[in-house]
Amino acid sequence: MNQLVKGLSILGLSLALPLAAHASEPDLGKGAKVFKKCAACHTLGEGEDNKIGPNLYGMFERPVASAADFNFSDGMTARAAEIGTWTDENLAEYLTKPRDYVPGTNMSFVGLRKEKDRINLIAYLRQETGAPVAEAESDKEQEDEAE
Repeated sequence: MNQLVKGLSILGLSLALPLAAHASEPDLGKGAKVFKKCAACHTLGEGEDNKIGPNLYGMFERPVASAADFNFSDGMTARAAEIGTWTDENLAEYLTKPRDYVPGTNMSFVGLRKEKDRINLIAYLRQETGAPVAEAESDKEQEDEAE
């Protein structure tokens, strides 16, 4: 009987772990849906105009608060050197509550409370703004190729 319970436990784990791993993968479709909240103020395409907020194309490759032809808030300008460039981690922290992460920002967006929304949005932003694959994904691809 003990072997049966142990076998069922192993079977349950082997079925649950792939589902858990899949659950942590970003959903670009859901990221696009979350971006609709951002689209009133931001554009994504290369060469598109700024709106109330800056165009986000190239945001992961240029210094923070350096988009061309956009007048950033004093708060964002003051914090830009400390942030450096946007990474998945610091952007997730910013998107949680922008006014806490960058005091004095002009961005009126209240933030995204759900971690999954932030993960999906950041993956979508990477895809739509010409960003390189995230470091964690690159490492995983290299490991897969090595096997």
